[in-house]
Amino acid sequence: MNGKPRERPGGELKDKVARGVAWSMAEKIGSMLLQMAVSLTILRLLTRDDLGIMAILTAVSAVALVIADSGFSQTLIRKAEPAQGDYKSVFLFNIVVSLLLYVLFVALAPVAARYYDMPSLTRLAPVFFLLLPINALCTVQNTLFVRQFRFALLSKVTFAAALVSGLAAIGLALAGFGVWSVVAQRVLQMAVRAVLLWWLSDWRPAGRYDGGALRRMAPYSFSLMSTDLISTFYNKIPQFFLGRLYPADTLGAFDQAVKLKDQPVTSAMQAVQSVTFPALSKIGDDPRKFAESYRQVVMVVAYILFPIMLGMSAVAHDLFAVLLGEEWMPTVPYFEVVCLAGLFYPVAMIAFNVLKVKSEGGIIVRIEIIKKALMTVIFALTIPFSVQAVVWGLVAIAFCEMTVNVAASLRFTELTVARLLRTLLPVALAAGGMYAAVRLTGWAFTGNAWLRLAAQVAVGVGGYTLLSALFRLEAFREVTAIVRKQLLRR
Repeated sequence: MNGKPRERPGGELKDKVARGVAWSMAEKIGSMLLQMAVSLTILRLLTRDDLGIMAILTAVSAVALVIADSGFSQTLIRKAEPAQGDYKSVFLFNIVVSLLLYVLFVALAPVAARYYDMPSLTRLAPVFFLLLPINALCTVQNTLFVRQFRFALLSKVTFAAALVSGLAAIGLALAGFGVWSVVAQRVLQMAVRAVLLWWLSDWRPAGRYDGGALRRMAPYSFSLMSTDLISTFYNKIPQFFLGRLYPADTLGAFDQAVKLKDQPVTSAMQAVQSVTFPALSKIGDDPRKFAESYRQVVMVVAYILFPIMLGMSAVAHDLFAVLLGEEWMPTVPYFEVVCLAGLFYPVAMIAFNVLKVKSEGGIIVRIEIIKKALMTVIFALTIPFSVQAVVWGLVAIAFCEMTVNVAASLRFTELTVARLLRTLLPVALAAGGMYAAVRLTGWAFTGNAWLRLAAQVAVGVGGYTLLSALFRLEAFREVTAIVRKQLLRR
């Protein structure tokens, strides 16, 4: 027996994930803080009606981007050795489909404007939907960098695009351009990203077009697209229907509550998902290592995101009072509740990554049908009732999605339900204790909103760290070890 130390199961993946997530999280945190500054400026200068209009455009674009890609970029990531013809075929497909979608949505904009009684949709749509063909220009370059685990480069590109577009949006908002500042931000961010990815990538659409490549990739790609499309559409159902049933300012308040909740959780999950999908794909044939890696990734992500989501819910009133002012206080009740959905979404998405790696797509479609049936019932019961009911419905939906995804994913790994619960329960209890301490601090502290918010944040951070160390949480040890290792690498 040699003297080489034995590597723990999942150690190789954990190191890859840690390095990739460290860069991705650095970019995501930087982008999130930048986006927060942009959002604060814009929210103070625009009305809830303005952002209600943007909620409709954003919901449509989210669905359109899924259709434009059709799952082919994820198939290229999963494929062992994609050929040049595979990349060129996907590139041309994305360009053609995105242009067709652009023409379609611009043509339908007047109809949507009449349906929602929002005349400005007709003027905004031709500019806003330019992000579809612009995004198609750089999908392959982004896919190549993901396959190469070049997350440091992607992080820098994303941050640079967010910086340029954010500064432009602030300037336009201050100059009085109103909702156009938000449109310019979205389109410019996509354009800067596309330019940088083309400049940094050596890939160009050379060689012949291979239609057979698309046919070979289509079964798996379209399975992913169908699930992603259904999921994206259902995630935007509240915006589509609330815009019709309630005033634009109510939609604006609801949409901003969801977006502010999504900023930390989506940023973190995009960083983790972009790394874990290719990394898990590389160890899919080692059941023991795969199961342990799955467990550790869930544990670390939960340890980071559980306290963030509960903490934001606990400080919501003072957070909005300090940063946004009286205009946006009607958003607080929605925000306090919708943050609870962020507890379940991370676990659900990691489990979904496991399914994408281990299954051939059929089970993904079946579980999506189950989840969407549950969502349909919940939306049918909550949308006509009240916006607050819709918000609680989103929490119920997130819990259902987590339950179904995890149950399906465990069929493909050696990880058991009991082992997963033993991993997550200590993290949840520590985060719950932190939430209670922050709430008590808010009730007991009678100073102004700034001081009360600072006290709540200090109690939350200190209390969570103390509980983690006092009860020797495995997640605490893993996170501190990852941080220490990344610092030593520097």
